[in-house]
Amino acid sequence: MRARPAAALALAAAALAVGCSSTAPAAPGPAPEAPPGGAPFLATSLATASGTWAVVVMGGSVATEDNFWQLFVRPAGSSTWKLVTPPGTADNGGLVLADSGAQSLITGFRPSQYLTYTPLILTRNGGRAWSSAGPLDAALANVPDALAAAPGSGNLLALTTDGTADLAAPSYASWTGLASRQALAATPAGRSCGLQSLTAAAFTPAGLPVLAGTCTRPGTVGIFTAGNGTWQAAGPALPAALAGQAVTVSRLTRTAQGMTALLQAGTGPGASVLAAWSAGGGHWTLSPPFPLHGAALTSASFGPDGTAAIITSANRGQIITSTGSSWQPLPPLPPGTATLAPGPGGSADALAVHGGTLTVWQLASGATTWAKIQVIKVPIQYGSSS
Repeated sequence: MRARPAAALALAAAALAVGCSSTAPAAPGPAPEAPPGGAPFLATSLATASGTWAVVVMGGSVATEDNFWQLFVRPAGSSTWKLVTPPGTADNGGLVLADSGAQSLITGFRPSQYLTYTPLILTRNGGRAWSSAGPLDAALANVPDALAAAPGSGNLLALTTDGTADLAAPSYASWTGLASRQALAATPAGRSCGLQSLTAAAFTPAGLPVLAGTCTRPGTVGIFTAGNGTWQAAGPALPAALAGQAVTVSRLTRTAQGMTALLQAGTGPGASVLAAWSAGGGHWTLSPPFPLHGAALTSASFGPDGTAAIITSANRGQIITSTGSSWQPLPPLPPGTATLAPGPGGSADALAVHGGTLTVWQLASGATTWAKIQVIKVPIQYGSSS
């Protein structure tokens, strides 16, 4: 039976649907094997009301399918991390998180091997117990912000590998097509951006769907909100020095303060990263650009109060603590650091992986060296995916 969405969800779907239907039955016969998933960029952390959640890949190689993505949580008010990976579902393809408020979190398991749909697993008590929801009969996009939950209603927005965005209301038993990259690119807002791809999905604090992507028109930031029966451009204006650069929205999420985004301007040796903050999804404040010097982003995380932290392929870490501040270099990262979990006042935890061992290193506010604070042995069942 098709679930009835909430009024706002139904209105958005009716106004913006582009021919995508609700969930279709699976094709008969064996499904083709899904390509290997779980890009390193999925290693990330997210601060919510219940604590800080972190996703990292552990175990062995992707080639032997011995890579297993793990979920950890540091409850609010605690300095100790706990392993809370939902049991019973293959997670070689990567995990994507959506903050659904209070103690709740939704985890999407990206398809891998012969799993061709996306299981959704929900916790309402900070990861102590999990239950199934959904599923989404499609593959989540291989980006950290492919899944988002609306504040209050819990409506879910999913970005898939084929460039479509789907909406569902709790209990996520039925999905409605909201938009596709092609349809969004054909709108006035999409044409002015030269939309090439979709890279993130989110909700504004008011619960409006937001999509973001890569623009080919120089100096245009591809952030779009649903409203007035169409998609409207909602990205910030770039400073004149970057007006000639193509822009990709690398991260976009709703936080307690509003919306936070990470933008990459330019490509190759001239590329740089900027943080952007908006209280309601309208006016944006931009950070100074951080030059990547030819490196690529390998992890990007959001912390409390608008904090963001990144790791580059040069194995360097940077952190920015709030609007009006600048990017600050972190001390050399501990070996094996997969992601950073920024905390208050410029503090951070570095989550380092070696096989089935997670080592947590902490950088206190104002400190110049990392201190080892915790080691977690994760029981990896090698060979269980074959």
